[in-house]
Amino acid sequence: MNKKILVIDDDQKLNRLLNEYLSKFGYDVTSCIHPQDGLKSLKREMPDLVILDIMLPDMDGFEVCKKIRQDFSVPVIMLTARGEVTDRIVGLELGADDYLPKPFEPRELVARIQSILRRSRPTEKTGTKRCGAITIDYSKHLTLVNDKPVDLTTTEFEILKLFMKRPGVVFTRDQVLDSLWDIEGDVFNRSVDVLISRLRQKLGDDPKNPRFIKTIWGSGYMLIGDE
Repeated sequence: MNKKILVIDDDQKLNRLLNEYLSKFGYDVTSCIHPQDGLKSLKREMPDLVILDIMLPDMDGFEVCKKIRQDFSVPVIMLTARGEVTDRIVGLELGADDYLPKPFEPRELVARIQSILRRSRPTEKTGTKRCGAITIDYSKHLTLVNDKPVDLTTTEFEILKLFMKRPGVVFTRDQVLDSLWDIEGDVFNRSVDVLISRLRQKLGDDPKNPRFIKTIWGSGYMLIGDE
């Protein structure tokens, strides 16, 4: 079955181009030019991924992303017309999985879509793994803290899964990025900090007195606890 992608962007020309281009890669694309229509389509179609523009009429993409995250963990790629770092950081803080500044190469968008959908695909590894109060179920893509479920996005789950592989081992920002996007560069380091901050909040962790994820200044991050 083809993966379904929902595009929410008021640029009708871009929507047509994306529909034609993404269809060549086997994706079923639904486009909406108004955010309210996009939210309705999301509930109706239950897409595998959402491409969301920031500059929208009546409700900007940040607000739409916030509404999506209230009820859905579907991966979201945000499009930023200005390409400003601030826009990207805010998008990540609100729960976006990735971002792409306009104008962009369609092939790069496809590469990011494929990367995210690979991460959201059920893993071959089955069973559960526990580290302290945290338990992850690989096959169900489920996270528990003190046996209570925590709703993580695909990106958040992948970061936690990376840390759970080797508790007590420091992962640099570049290593975290490599596991997510296969990209490097200091320009993206702030993105890792935002994603870790988002993960900590959902786990109920305090960065000043961490129970789960500890910041190793000048190096990176480490998961506390024994298997």
